[in-house]
Amino acid sequence: MKPFKTTLGRFALSFCLALVSSVAYCQSPSDSTLSLLFIGDIMGHDSQINAAYNSRTGTYDYSDVFTYLGPELANADFTLANLEVTLAGPPYKGYPQFSSPDVLAADAKAHGIDILVTANNHSADRRNAGIRRTLAVLDSLNIGHTGTFLSAQDRKANNLLVMEQNGIRIGLLNYTFSTNGIPVPAPEIVNRIDRDQMKADVADALTQNLDKLIVFTHWGREYEHSPHSAEVDLTTYLYDLGVDYVIGAHPHVLQPMEWDTQQDRLVAYSLGNFVSNQRDPGRDGGTMLRLVLKRKHGEVRLVEAGYQLIWVYKRYDPKLHFHVIPCSAFEAWPEFFETEGSYAAFLKFTRDARHLLNTENLRVPEYRWVAGAWRVPAPFIPPLQPRGGALSLAPPKIPDTPLRGRE
Repeated sequence: MKPFKTTLGRFALSFCLALVSSVAYCQSPSDSTLSLLFIGDIMGHDSQINAAYNSRTGTYDYSDVFTYLGPELANADFTLANLEVTLAGPPYKGYPQFSSPDVLAADAKAHGIDILVTANNHSADRRNAGIRRTLAVLDSLNIGHTGTFLSAQDRKANNLLVMEQNGIRIGLLNYTFSTNGIPVPAPEIVNRIDRDQMKADVADALTQNLDKLIVFTHWGREYEHSPHSAEVDLTTYLYDLGVDYVIGAHPHVLQPMEWDTQQDRLVAYSLGNFVSNQRDPGRDGGTMLRLVLKRKHGEVRLVEAGYQLIWVYKRYDPKLHFHVIPCSAFEAWPEFFETEGSYAAFLKFTRDARHLLNTENLRVPEYRWVAGAWRVPAPFIPPLQPRGGALSLAPPKIPDTPLRGRE
């Protein structure tokens, strides 16, 4: 298991972490598997920056954000997130042009996040200097990254990020639809969604002895729960180029996930927010998508795909704290929440998200906290038609055992 640290402020937190960390992911992984965990947007609004600040020491600490998810984040071979802020140094500021303290990335790394994609509409919030400093901070923390680059030479060397474990090689590319109108003059580069460039990049990636190729895209319309034709068409285009899995961000709400088991292709149109101060219904949480790949008879295929709902809990003591909590582990624990209003908002997000994804997902079920482990507790019945065309429906592979993790 990857190391993680915790900073807890009260008994309830200690008890919960002990509960989760002692029993989650109790099976040993196979030598021929590789597990990936994708989480959504890491944002840094003003209230998050203020909550992380310790006025006594003059320092920042984001450990509270990750306290309840340390085991989940650390158990995947690779955990990836969208860094939707710059690490451009002070003055620290949230919307509309973000710059968060470096310790946000440091605490993400300490709690199990390995890779941060950096191409999004806020990549250039602090202009080219912010791009340079963000990359320098990530490099200093040994956090993998792709999507933004210091130069054309840097892009040529590092555009394709390769994840390798147990003899399985997975490539990752990252693109954004926009930088909010902020120009990025040379030499720095932000990868943009451009079909010709993506075609060239994918062609190059497919020469690199990969078993699978993933594209992480920043796209879509904010606050809408369904992808539009542009995202569906681009997914089909990427599949036709040879991309296997497509992961989406930017809408800040959940959108459906589809797994074509026959062609071994998967798209998650939007994972929603991982952490932010957005509190409107649907924007106050997101999901973590777990993929497990296995080599069998010389071929690597996706053998498990499932999601866990997460919610951003704001707690006051009286100082504000942000905690990201796994929904299924807390929905029957109203005593955990300090106010009835918080519990009600949590339940609304959980029920609405579950209804959306259970209705719209194709063969990507929810992992729930059952009998001391994350499981799929009931058969999952997919819709009959995916977006973008007909699909032969092979029976879905649903694990009836706990999720596998790395020791």
